[in-house]
Amino acid sequence: MKMGRKVFVTPIILKEFGKSLPDWISVVSPENSHYQQILEMDLDEGEASAIALSLEMKNPILMIDELKGRKVAEKLSLRYSGTFGLILRAKQIGLIKSVKPILEKIKTTNFRFDEKLFEKVLEQAGE
Repeated sequence: MKMGRKVFVTPIILKEFGKSLPDWISVVSPENSHYQQILEMDLDEGEASAIALSLEMKNPILMIDELKGRKVAEKLSLRYSGTFGLILRAKQIGLIKSVKPILEKIKTTNFRFDEKLFEKVLEQAGE
């Protein structure tokens, strides 16, 4: 499946997110549901669907924060990044001016992360 430089989520992830998504994010189901079913033996539905979809794409970068999911992605030789890595990259390539306001906003949500990671990302961003 050739998709170009786009952002995709699965219907399961959309449901978990519970809000509408911007137009630049496409909702796509994995073509082969067997991958997802196998992955669900060790991962939750959302992570399993994301990895299954990534396996069908050409040269994807999987966005995944859960350690268990990252380990599976690594075993499957998938490139991946977490939320903070994506935010840092966005600053490095000039899409955003500062990571700190975004990280501060994330702090107000139920997103769990280590405070040391927060500081490390700020340091790498030069903030």
